[in-house]
Amino acid sequence: MTRDVDLRFRLTTAFQRYVANPLSRRMPGQVLLETTGRVSGLPRRTPVGGRRVGDAFWLVSEFGERSQYVRNILADPRVRVRLRGRWHTGTAHPLPDDDPVARLRTLPRGNSGVVRALGTNLLTVRVDLDG
Repeated sequence: MTRDVDLRFRLTTAFQRYVANPLSRRMPGQVLLETTGRVSGLPRRTPVGGRRVGDAFWLVSEFGERSQYVRNILADPRVRVRLRGRWHTGTAHPLPDDDPVARLRTLPRGNSGVVRALGTNLLTVRVDLDG
């Protein structure tokens, strides 16, 4: 990993953790992904951008398996997604063979632009929603 990529990762994740995510979690329309902390076992809520298509919710992680929520998914794929103020349970599947850049073209533009601009290791994640 280059020094520039590591610096971008550390700066972006610090900003998200301490500024953007605490504010976004309070916004009623914000989509949230709730995972179970792989160490703590506690619920962890992360604001995400993505889109529901049928019984699946699609998103792209800007830092792939370095993202804390992806690491939590790898430890326990059972998640919840808050869409339009309503919680849905489901099972998350990281899809390393999916083309994340092409996937971003099908997702909301604002978030996709940020993910493309800041991301260093894009990874598609599909959440199969229960009923």
